[in-house]
Amino acid sequence: MHTTRRGYLAGAAGAVAGLAGCLGGGGGGGGNCDAAVSGTVDSMPSPTIGDPDAAVTVKVFEDFSCPHCANFSLNVFPRLREEYVSPGDVAYEHHDLPIPVSQEWSWAVASAARSVQDQTDAEAFFAFAKACYENQGSYSMSLLSDLGSDAGAEGCAVRAAANQETYRPVVEADRQRGIDMGAEGTPAVFVNGNQVTPSYDAISAAIDSA
Repeated sequence: MHTTRRGYLAGAAGAVAGLAGCLGGGGGGGGNCDAAVSGTVDSMPSPTIGDPDAAVTVKVFEDFSCPHCANFSLNVFPRLREEYVSPGDVAYEHHDLPIPVSQEWSWAVASAARSVQDQTDAEAFFAFAKACYENQGSYSMSLLSDLGSDAGAEGCAVRAAANQETYRPVVEADRQRGIDMGAEGTPAVFVNGNQVTPSYDAISAAIDSA
């Protein structure tokens, strides 16, 4: 069942083979808010920043438990944002591709991030994603709630979304989209549909060429 943002909040009570990337792994632990989320959200736009009419679109598929994704998000993405996204040369899209590196957290954090996006906007999503990657390896439901609040969302709703995987249909659809495009690991980066090595130099060269 598709739940709109308002309906959800009401119910919630207030990488390529051969490239360095993540290919698999294990689990994490729990927590719960005193909130019940009814149903799931099955459709959302991709979190996107930059000029939507830009000639170049960069799509990045990530797993929130993948250390290579953390490195990409914290070290490569800021340079791309400064050089290409902020000036309006590139539309930059986040996509989820839980391998999953962590059977629990890969899905749960992705759902929490989509809750932040649904409650606020893409900018808040990327702020939340950055904070998650900075705390990778220390995930807990309480942490996700706190980081959600810091990003401007309702923390308990973020925690409930993670705990109940409210946005799993959205995440699963994104995952399949990445697989269909040829992603075999994370991060998987596509510049105007062409997969490139997830390094700043390779992505920059592909953007300039496009």
